[in-house]
Amino acid sequence: MLCHRSPAAVLRAVPWRHDLPASLVVFLVALPLCVGVAVASGVPAELGLVTGIVGGLVVGALPGSSLQVSGPAAGLTVLVHEAVQEYGAGALGVLVLLTGLLQLAMGALRLGRWFRAMSASVVHGMLAGIGLTLVLGQLYALADRRGPGTGPEKIAGLPALLRDAVTGAANPSAVALGTATLLVLIAWKYLPSRLAGALPGPLGAVGLAAAVTALADLPVARVEVAGLLDVVQLPDRAALGALATTAGVGTILAFTLIASAETLFSAAAVDRMHHGPRTDYDRELTAQGVGNALCGLLGALPMTAVIVRSATNVQAGARTKASRVLHGGWLLLFTALLPGVLGLVPLTALAAVLVHAGAKLIPVRRIAALCRDHRGEAAVLAVTTASVVTTDLFEGVLIGVGLAVAKSAWQTSHLQIVVEEPPPVPASVPVPDAVPAPGVPGAEQPPLRVRLSGNATFLRLPRLLDTLERLPADRPVELDWSGLRHLDHACTVALAAWAAQHRARSSAPLAVDPPLPTVV
Repeated sequence: MLCHRSPAAVLRAVPWRHDLPASLVVFLVALPLCVGVAVASGVPAELGLVTGIVGGLVVGALPGSSLQVSGPAAGLTVLVHEAVQEYGAGALGVLVLLTGLLQLAMGALRLGRWFRAMSASVVHGMLAGIGLTLVLGQLYALADRRGPGTGPEKIAGLPALLRDAVTGAANPSAVALGTATLLVLIAWKYLPSRLAGALPGPLGAVGLAAAVTALADLPVARVEVAGLLDVVQLPDRAALGALATTAGVGTILAFTLIASAETLFSAAAVDRMHHGPRTDYDRELTAQGVGNALCGLLGALPMTAVIVRSATNVQAGARTKASRVLHGGWLLLFTALLPGVLGLVPLTALAAVLVHAGAKLIPVRRIAALCRDHRGEAAVLAVTTASVVTTDLFEGVLIGVGLAVAKSAWQTSHLQIVVEEPPPVPASVPVPDAVPAPGVPGAEQPPLRVRLSGNATFLRLPRLLDTLERLPADRPVELDWSGLRHLDHACTVALAAWAAQHRARSSAPLAVDPPLPTVV
């Protein structure tokens, strides 16, 4: 095994011809995203780079997944921004540290594999909601404006934002530069393959915007630069009191759930892109816990495995985890040697990068396929998306999960109720049983046979009782529920109560086969 080899043997085993250039490509993609996610989260840009460095140098070296790359993710931007606004920047380190500790506990309990049980519609609805919220918020930043606080307010303010952008009431230079950057990002994939493959789109677009801003001296806001040591801070103990509330615990759980889910769903997607070793979900969750605990101690942004960087790593030809470790080294060298370069980057260009990234989170093709073939799943996706946009990430996901569970319960509780009329008996055939029994009205009539099959749960109880209560009171009834695969307590109680009431108000015989269990 590789872990038993000497350091020299390990270095010789690394396919440098593939991993070294792949690490440079991933670094060029990660650089603008680290900065953009930090700025959109309302924290110094360097904190995004700290998370990227930890994701490369620390998490990249740990076991779990060999090719996926970790760093600050656009999917957590909205939640981080809300947490910073609510609890203050000093609480961010505590939130991320507790998230990491929870992930370590879940990894130790081998809960990583259970994240694969999450409804795909909820996951894609969550990502679509995050993407829409990110796009809505960054459209204001693209115009050099501060966006409203909630999703509905952002939507309501779009007409005024569009009017100001068209009339020039918003910063014309910022609007023009941000729009041009967004157009470059959209058109990048249509460039000649040699150029598009040599330089990642986000880096090329941001580099062009920075060059234009510097040459024309445009009056637009730029990234404020400080040293890494100036922005790193230990977790604030006073923040523990603010987080020791229902809302604070919910925020911590939301950080943990979203970070873990995004990481493990990304791992599943990356595994489908290559033929190398598969991801160990529990080890990957533990590695993410180590990374987030360290980021929390440094007061940095939370990390996840990011599908954009991971896909870039695979497509660039990476063979081992050396490429993602090296990408963290390039980030560290850049921030140590060239920190002033970040001060040339206009904020509107980073907003355009995040608008583009947010739009890519919206699974348009999957939505179209679900609407065509699985409308129930499409409804779950749509409700989850709308809930994330209109409430917040944690509540939106809970609503989506609840709806998915209710939908699955409804579908699996399929109950078939058949009321069979006996075939008519020819007059020439003698029927001994048709002789009326003295004092028993209706006994001379053939019995109605009610057959139940499937799953009788409380969700189907109204339909079941409606059918039974419509049966004529003067006819014998045979209730056959032997075809049921499941009979829950609510239906057992209801059937026993109906049988007792039917016998009390009707003198016609009632047979239940097999006998109902005793109701406690």
